[in-house]
Amino acid sequence: MTDHAAAPTCLARPPLGPDDSPAGCAAARGVDGRPLHAAALKFFWGPMDCGKSTMALQMNHNHSRQGRRGLVTTRIDRSLGPQVTTRIGLAHEAVEVTDEVDLRALVRDTWAEGVRVDYLICDEASFYNLEHIEQMAELVDSYDVDVYAFGLATDFRSCLFPAAQRLFELADEVARIQVEVLCWCGREGLLNARVVDGRVAREGLQVVIGDTVDNAEVRYQVLCRRHYRAGELGPRG
Repeated sequence: MTDHAAAPTCLARPPLGPDDSPAGCAAARGVDGRPLHAAALKFFWGPMDCGKSTMALQMNHNHSRQGRRGLVTTRIDRSLGPQVTTRIGLAHEAVEVTDEVDLRALVRDTWAEGVRVDYLICDEASFYNLEHIEQMAELVDSYDVDVYAFGLATDFRSCLFPAAQRLFELADEVARIQVEVLCWCGREGLLNARVVDGRVAREGLQVVIGDTVDNAEVRYQVLCRRHYRAGELGPRG
């Protein structure tokens, strides 16, 4: 027996009123059945300090100004709270994405409350698990919800985060954030070094909370490839 109640079609839109067409999503689709909006999954990536979270909040602001309704999500933000924070002082409340969170259910629950969801802003996307990335793709393909993901590409070992790799594989569009980050030598910063006891760490857990401030017990520093490979932190180190 088909479970019609679980069908995800057009959950980005609020429930039909008594005067709405029983065709449901027909008005939102063309004659060929394809969504008129043509939602997309986009991944914006770059090293630390390139402004990923700032761009995420700016995109949310731009879309909301045009009347679109969205949800902001994050995972392991530097504030360790349910919010997106930036190093230039901006902040926005957000849904904390734990392993138990299903992004599709998040949209369904919001829709069930009569609130439209046109897009998701997913900050710190490299820390999401692989199931979350698959859910992002399903939200785009089956729910007609835009998903804008922001995150690192590689970890402190210069290896791709699993979630970032999957986003590279699935996203409709992948864009490197253009704000240039410099290594201490003046070259372009490419890689995120984890610094422990004044040395570049080469082993350890993939995700360890830290910041870019000099006095942190565990800190991160963006380096060019040459100085990352050599483990040279420059005058700051």
